[in-house]
Amino acid sequence: MIIIKSPREIDLMRKAGQIVGSVFDALKPLCKEGITTHELAHFAEKVIREQNAIPTFLGYGGFKGAICISINDEIIHGIPGSRKLKEGDIVSFDVGATYEGYCGDACRTYPVGKISSRAQKLIDVTREAFFEGVKYARPGNHLGDISHAIQVYAEGHGYSVLKDFTGHGIGRNLHEDPSIPNYGKEGTGPLLKKGMCLAIEPMIMEGSDEYIILKDGWTTKTNDQMLSAHYENTIVILDEGYEILTFGEKEEKHG
Repeated sequence: MIIIKSPREIDLMRKAGQIVGSVFDALKPLCKEGITTHELAHFAEKVIREQNAIPTFLGYGGFKGAICISINDEIIHGIPGSRKLKEGDIVSFDVGATYEGYCGDACRTYPVGKISSRAQKLIDVTREAFFEGVKYARPGNHLGDISHAIQVYAEGHGYSVLKDFTGHGIGRNLHEDPSIPNYGKEGTGPLLKKGMCLAIEPMIMEGSDEYIILKDGWTTKTNDQMLSAHYENTIVILDEGYEILTFGEKEEKHG
């Protein structure tokens, strides 16, 4: 069942989203060679808790990190630890914050120092795929219109979309109905309505869409060891469009 959020609930989700965005503002300048993923996650948790929120992912389904940190060929669900960032890496931060019972969820992929042009292109296309999708985020359209636009944009640049993991509805729970694939057909799926809150998250790979999950049960990597990028925002459907709830104050507002 898709839960329509009230104005009061949307205000609380807006605050949760602002907290998520503030984490990206804080983490981006720390993406330098030598810092460990544990240090980055610890810093993210501090930023979240200082704003009277809790890290949504910590303990979720047994996950052991405050945020997910995935590097290079890791697509999603990387567990923070002793690994150090290296010059030329790309690193994805998937961040969740719960404020007064309501969740915000978003992801960014950042460069570590100077990266290759191909890695930068992947980051850029993944971000743009999100904005191509949310062009269709308005009442009366179908969820499949968003999914289709993401797929067409990513595949049009020669990339693959991760099919077995999806975006999702969000609210009092991190994962609510509906599931939001990054592929699909126009005019299919649920009708979009005012008050729906959705976490839309293109997960894009350079090579094939095949993946493996490591023995830790979480870290999901490309099977061909090619790069992956991830970009996500929580949005709310408005009368005539949408609002992104998870932008950082220092981020370029695009879309």
